[in-house]
Amino acid sequence: MKRLLLSAVLACVSWSSLPQTPSQTQEDTLKSSYLNEKLEKAQDTLLEYNTFKKTIQLSLKNEDFKSLGEAYIGLAKWHEDHTVLDSSIVYLKKAISLYKKEEMSKPLADTYLLLVVNYSGTAEYDKASEAVYKALALYEKTDDQRGVAQCYTKISDLLYYSDSYAEGAEYCKKAIAIQEKNGYEEDMALSYRRLAENQLFLGNLEESLASMNHAIDLYKKIGITDAPLLACYNGRGNIYKYMERYDEAIADYNFCYEGAKKIGLLRYTMPPTANIGHVYILQGKYAEALPYNLRAIEIMKQIGNTKNLWENYMHVSNIYSELGDYKNALEYHELYEQGHTEYLNTIIARKDSELQVKYETAQKDLEILDQEAKIAQQRKTQFLYIGIAGLLAVILFGMYFTLKNIRKKRKALSVLNIELDAKNKQNELLLKEIHHRVKNNLEMVKSLIALQSAKLEDGASKEAMLASQNRVQSMGIIHQKLYQGENLGSIEMKDYFINLGEGVLDTFNAEEKVKIECAMDDLNLDVDTAVPIGLIVNELLTNALKYAFPEGAKGQINISLVKENNDLLLKVTDNGIGKTEGSKPKGTGFGTQLIQLLTQQLNGTISEDYKNGTAVFFNFKNFKIA
Repeated sequence: MKRLLLSAVLACVSWSSLPQTPSQTQEDTLKSSYLNEKLEKAQDTLLEYNTFKKTIQLSLKNEDFKSLGEAYIGLAKWHEDHTVLDSSIVYLKKAISLYKKEEMSKPLADTYLLLVVNYSGTAEYDKASEAVYKALALYEKTDDQRGVAQCYTKISDLLYYSDSYAEGAEYCKKAIAIQEKNGYEEDMALSYRRLAENQLFLGNLEESLASMNHAIDLYKKIGITDAPLLACYNGRGNIYKYMERYDEAIADYNFCYEGAKKIGLLRYTMPPTANIGHVYILQGKYAEALPYNLRAIEIMKQIGNTKNLWENYMHVSNIYSELGDYKNALEYHELYEQGHTEYLNTIIARKDSELQVKYETAQKDLEILDQEAKIAQQRKTQFLYIGIAGLLAVILFGMYFTLKNIRKKRKALSVLNIELDAKNKQNELLLKEIHHRVKNNLEMVKSLIALQSAKLEDGASKEAMLASQNRVQSMGIIHQKLYQGENLGSIEMKDYFINLGEGVLDTFNAEEKVKIECAMDDLNLDVDTAVPIGLIVNELLTNALKYAFPEGAKGQINISLVKENNDLLLKVTDNGIGKTEGSKPKGTGFGTQLIQLLTQQLNGTISEDYKNGTAVFFNFKNFKIA
């Protein structure tokens, strides 16, 4: 349990930066202002934003690419501090495209490192890994030792998130050796901080504390008192916490919070907020912990950094349980459980069972009502022999009794229908969450493949790993479309092909060379059909980008999927160099075998044409559209 709590808290405290200004505010003062005050915003925030926008316009006009790149990066950092990370990533990508085009290696590598931080914040670790290794290649090519060491530190951070703490610590030590030799003290301070975080998870508390204190001393020595120093105090608070030196831990967390509050950046108040709540939990002070953990959840939702939200739900659920508030405990426990796909499946099965039981109960009630009506009618017949007066009384009584029960049953049935609607909506939400989790799990698989392929030197092995990443990505997009769409049972294929094409182009860095067109109407398919068709198209796009346009040649790929009578027709063409009909496939041939197997699975046929490039046609027989 202690291991789980440690993972829950530390997962949300690896910040790229924190606002600064040290303060020794007492705990009782924090309680009154910590949870209710709105953070003060810098007065010149909007002015700063407008300045960046004007600089971009002026730089474009004057073709001042150096100033343009710096403005893109400045605007990215502005969005990182004041809005959401997705907007920051957009501007970093703009800067990267500019630096690539202008062949500016040093700023390109530096921007890749900034992108690593943002991708880590959005839990897109595969993309972060890809960016850091691109930066490392550029630094090694120019023998930039400082950049190489910075990449080692970033790699250790990514290994930290994959629970590879020992390997992460080794990368930190490699970075520190370079930094110490060349006097890069500021970079070395960050490496010691990352080393301390890995050592903490390895259980080396004293070593972890020594490394973190060394980082703090280095920052103070070179006069840095803002974000990096505050992050170290938060990290040292974690170490004190697990050494059960709670007063010292809270003092460090308060230091971080006050610095973030004075700068006016909401996102950086979340880690110390959650950590103070965790300290109180460890001390058994559940009433004191509750407002801190609730506030941490609120901040996570507001800034969109919800990757560890379920872990904080777990803390709040445990707190409510200890306080005897079982209603709220159950509510937050269910939110926590939604983070696990297996549990979600169990929940859906259980809810379906409950609905079935309630439906059968309602049916039995209706049968009882029918039997009672029949009995009443029999009584009327018997009372007919007694006399008209008695018969009239019995009829009136029977009618009254029947109508009363009908109203009662109708009311109960109405309530049941409302409950059924609510349960259906809840199940729909849970199903969306399942697809979301499946997509996240596929992203994690892709990330793991990327990490593994980064260490491979054999070209064929790397190519096979890249193909595996693309196949996982094609399935991940399916589940992303399912939880983002209105219809959970089908996928709109044109939009899916567009997203799949963009992903494959990005993988091969071919956005500027090859254009992918989807000349088709909107068409919805169920997930069991969309997945194999998506894998087929992924293989054809991959083959086209690898073989159809050699030596950087430009070209176009067209995708078409139409319904004709009872058949489904798929066509993928390119205007590349083509090939001789019947020639032996290039590569391992696995992609070709996969296409054939998937076509057989969908009861389809394949035909090819090599005039003016390559065209592959598929005819899937007797098909039904979702």
